[in-house]
Amino acid sequence: MQPWLLVSPASKGIGFCMARHLLKTTNAPVVVTARNDLDGTKRKIMDGLSEVDDKRLKALHLDFLDEKSIMEASKECKSTFPIEDNLLHLAYVIPGILFPEKSPEKVDYEKALLTFQTNTLGPLMFTKHFFQFLPQKSIKMDASSEAWKGLDSKLARWIFMSARVGSVTDNKKGGWYSYRSSKSAINQITKSFDLHVKTKSGDNAMAIAMHPGTVKTGLSKEFWDSVPKDRLLEPEDSAERLIGLCTKSDGVGLDGRGRIWDWQGKEIEP
Repeated sequence: MQPWLLVSPASKGIGFCMARHLLKTTNAPVVVTARNDLDGTKRKIMDGLSEVDDKRLKALHLDFLDEKSIMEASKECKSTFPIEDNLLHLAYVIPGILFPEKSPEKVDYEKALLTFQTNTLGPLMFTKHFFQFLPQKSIKMDASSEAWKGLDSKLARWIFMSARVGSVTDNKKGGWYSYRSSKSAINQITKSFDLHVKTKSGDNAMAIAMHPGTVKTGLSKEFWDSVPKDRLLEPEDSAERLIGLCTKSDGVGLDGRGRIWDWQGKEIEP
């Protein structure tokens, strides 16, 4: 079985850096998604990676607010990577949007709805159409081919993007009602989906959620000044850590399935 890797979306921020890091450190095909300008997205990702075969990178249109586009992207992946010969080894499902409401009266219905559609329902619909690519539990994982280079662990991992503020246990300040709630919901989806993956894939695959840290991207730009410099991560650093925890044999293993982990490999209580 040949592995392929997926980062969705990957036009900017952490996803963009993840795609570049996977291309540089592995030999497997990498599928990325974007809502528009696929050629431009692919050019930006490949910029400076002259040693990488650009045929390894496939860019697909996908809008997390449009289930039809998710379904069409999954059909294209099925055509490119027939299930009988290929398996989805890494899937980073990481859309995100943030409207920080400091008090209840600041909650805007349309913005809150968009938050849940992007952060929660979009990943859930993505899971509906893409989970078919994870390995069956009957498969014997042979990682001897060149395509597995850089993937030390044979365990397939499905990763949702969560956030520390989605933890009810960790909530000490309140606020951010729609964003916190959308990420709490992702944590629940992660647990439920992992139970399904365990039935389908056995010990060949698992689902987890991850917190990338406070990263210097457009999503968190409003809060950069309030974060200590040693706790504000560059996107490249966060991406490298999140990938390392999922590609290395000493990363998050089967005993961590269905749970939430931060970029340091520390568990976050739900």
